[in-house]
Amino acid sequence: MGQPHGIGIVGLGVISRQYLATLQGLPGIRIVATADLDAARAAAVAAEIPGCRALTVGELVADPAVQTVINLTIPAAHAEVALAALARDKNVYGEKPLAATFVETAGMMDAAGTAWIGAAPDTVLGTGIQTARDAVDSGAIGRPTAASATWVSAGHEAWHPHPDFYYRDGGGPLLDMGPYYLTSLVHLLGPVARVSGSSSRTRDARRIGSGPRLGEIIPVEVDTHVAGVLEHVGGAVSTVTFSFDAAATTAAPLEVHGEAGSLTAPDPNLFEGEVRVRGLGQESWTALPPSAGYEGAGRGIGVIDFLRGGDRASGAMALHVLEIMTALLDSAREGRRITLRTTAPRPPLVPLTSHDEWSTT
Repeated sequence: MGQPHGIGIVGLGVISRQYLATLQGLPGIRIVATADLDAARAAAVAAEIPGCRALTVGELVADPAVQTVINLTIPAAHAEVALAALARDKNVYGEKPLAATFVETAGMMDAAGTAWIGAAPDTVLGTGIQTARDAVDSGAIGRPTAASATWVSAGHEAWHPHPDFYYRDGGGPLLDMGPYYLTSLVHLLGPVARVSGSSSRTRDARRIGSGPRLGEIIPVEVDTHVAGVLEHVGGAVSTVTFSFDAAATTAAPLEVHGEAGSLTAPDPNLFEGEVRVRGLGQESWTALPPSAGYEGAGRGIGVIDFLRGGDRASGAMALHVLEIMTALLDSAREGRRITLRTTAPRPPLVPLTSHDEWSTT
């Protein structure tokens, strides 16, 4: 990486601790500034990092020592912070979603110029999804024909003390969890050309089940069960289900089927997990050892991948996945099949890379 790359972090909520655990102390990276609406919180985090300063957002994006801004603010603020950084020719890496709407995200991409834009989820760069990708690419299941993605729960109000956001515009199970699964499907099978969606809402109010607002009734303004069909450019067809209306499931998070066999992949919200393959005519599944991906990775590995010369957690991928999600919701509302306007190149496979290797280069 040459000289340490200067990082500024905006937004120091819970998720920031995972980024700090990944990035802090790496020889090729220096966290030089923090910013948060809570100035005391920014100062407290900066005090833990040698040479780091607590700044305002405006000061951070203008600071010449900051080369890349990691944007961990709430989704409604993602575009504002990113555009301010891009106006100063800073690279931007954002938590998912890259912006709250497709229009805002497209505007960020247009404003990038020569700057790099990257985005979560980068969990797909771990050994779980990358080993599955390697198996697909090596022909373990033959020509891919279909896939399925399933994520269901009874809803976040059972455990989250302030679950309101999940049931307002911009929330719902698809926009909440879809980025992990849909990004994985694009890595496994390539970009999507067309989508068809259907959705439902079981009730118009929910009861908070924990915390200081226990028992409070909150309104439900979005559909809470979304199903869809994705038609990939390469010919495979994926079916997806995301729900806040189910108790549990025995379905694998991700399955990929081909002419010669089937494959199950692990939870794409995690970096690691078991990949299993079952060939045509075989009576049992075989677990595959890790064969690709960043070992021991954590949130922020997408930035490291960029600094190592990759661009796998790209803004183009985030924009394409966001359009897949918004098109599914539009399709469900309008009752029609939708052709997408965006695409994203299928990123190169991540070679199996040990923690020592990626954390010391």
